[in-house]
Amino acid sequence: MKVGLFIPCYINAVYPQVGIASYKLLKSLGVDVDYPLNQTCCGQPMANAGFENKAVDLARHFDEQFKNYDYIVGPSASCVVFVRDNYSRLLKEDKHRCASEGKIYDICEFIHDIVRPSSLKAKFPHKVSLQNSCHGVRLMKLSSASELNIPYFSKLRDLLSLVEGVEVVEPERKDECCGFGGMFAVEEDAVSVQMGHDKVMRHIATGAEYIVGADSSCLMHQNGIIARDKLPIKTLHIVEILAAGL
Repeated sequence: MKVGLFIPCYINAVYPQVGIASYKLLKSLGVDVDYPLNQTCCGQPMANAGFENKAVDLARHFDEQFKNYDYIVGPSASCVVFVRDNYSRLLKEDKHRCASEGKIYDICEFIHDIVRPSSLKAKFPHKVSLQNSCHGVRLMKLSSASELNIPYFSKLRDLLSLVEGVEVVEPERKDECCGFGGMFAVEEDAVSVQMGHDKVMRHIATGAEYIVGADSSCLMHQNGIIARDKLPIKTLHIVEILAAGL
């Protein structure tokens, strides 16, 4: 299978190490992975801000860049969900079928559900607290939603269980929003910051050294609060742990 690696624009600009770790991790698992150099923003910021029409050309460009791959894989649940849930509608006027439909995955979802490794080479002797992002939980089903009466599961925890030395915990209100929410953090900044502070303090209460999640946007929001208030915890994208030592 041929995989096209989708690196969202904010990861490319702010957290390039997450993109590098994603590539190394997929290669280490025997995946034939390629990075299309001409990829751009998927259009989520425009659509979230109420300018969905401005996202159509970006969706068309994205579709063209990734049309020849069996799978599209990216380390951002929110960006992946935007493509998965909206591109067919945004491109409904196009004559050809949406090339991205049915084949785009968050990297944790892809590794857990498609690759299904029984072991990893990674070692990470630290205590980490899971950050369950809203998109990941409720739209991508990376973990169970606490408000639903269903058995507990966490694909992030499953993958971390393959890493030597790591101790995984979850905070109180484990899938409550951290307050980022894309445009919400801009338009309701005071509420967003308070939600983020509350979330960080719950992570700290676990005794963890790191907050670990699958969405750099949520981690970025919390890291800003940590840096401003000089709090004793760090943030790390899960792929950086899964690829540790590669």
